[in-house]
Amino acid sequence: MTTVLVIAFVAIAAVLAAAVFAIAYRRGRGIPGDVPGAPRRPGVQRDVLAAPSAAAGADDEAEPIDPLEARTEVGVDEYNVTRRQFFNRAIYGVFGLFLANFGLAGLSYMWPKLSGGFGSKVNAGPLDSIVTQLIADDGRIVPLFIPSAQAYVVPFAGDPAGSSFEDLPVIAGGVMALWQKCVHLGCRVPECDSSQGFECPCHGSKYNYHGEYESGPAPRNLDRFAVTVTDGGELVIDTSQVIQTARSATKTAEYPQGPSCI
Repeated sequence: MTTVLVIAFVAIAAVLAAAVFAIAYRRGRGIPGDVPGAPRRPGVQRDVLAAPSAAAGADDEAEPIDPLEARTEVGVDEYNVTRRQFFNRAIYGVFGLFLANFGLAGLSYMWPKLSGGFGSKVNAGPLDSIVTQLIADDGRIVPLFIPSAQAYVVPFAGDPAGSSFEDLPVIAGGVMALWQKCVHLGCRVPECDSSQGFECPCHGSKYNYHGEYESGPAPRNLDRFAVTVTDGGELVIDTSQVIQTARSATKTAEYPQGPSCI
């Protein structure tokens, strides 16, 4: 699907560029004077018709002079580029740069990341080392933020049966990975140590430490990523698989456990 989108985007950009070029070229060709022999106001000097001389007599009728035949052609080096040609070329150049920048930005956005980084599988490190960082000495949960995955790794020791993420590939090795983005309007949701949850500072949506909706305008739970554990014990977060879940009727984590941060 990504390859099809990239090909379609490039084709559309090429068609737009060709259309802009064709319009600018035709407008330039349509200016009088581009065809050899056609009159051009900026590039034509007309001879001043001399009045009949007094010696010829006032009654003599002067033969009319055709202004087209009496004109003097001016070379390209003298009159250079007309204003309309200049603006046509300027418009074409601006549109060309815009299409090029837009195309490169679109390709960089849609181009798949083959290894590492958000949008692909991210190796978060040894699972055993991660687990030891998730629980403080006093029993509080301390989410581990993985910047390359834009995700919080949190422990999950309960039974997912009956929860909104039952039978989903979001739990592995006793942990899950929650996307940092609030599902309301996309703000980054920080953790709140005192309440033991996630609380959005933008519009007040609140979630427990399993990412389950608690209050606020958010329409559902926090989104989460599929996670796996390799044979070598490494936790892998697949950020290409964003899994959405509805508000949980049965909560799997207690909230709040203290004062709110917002």
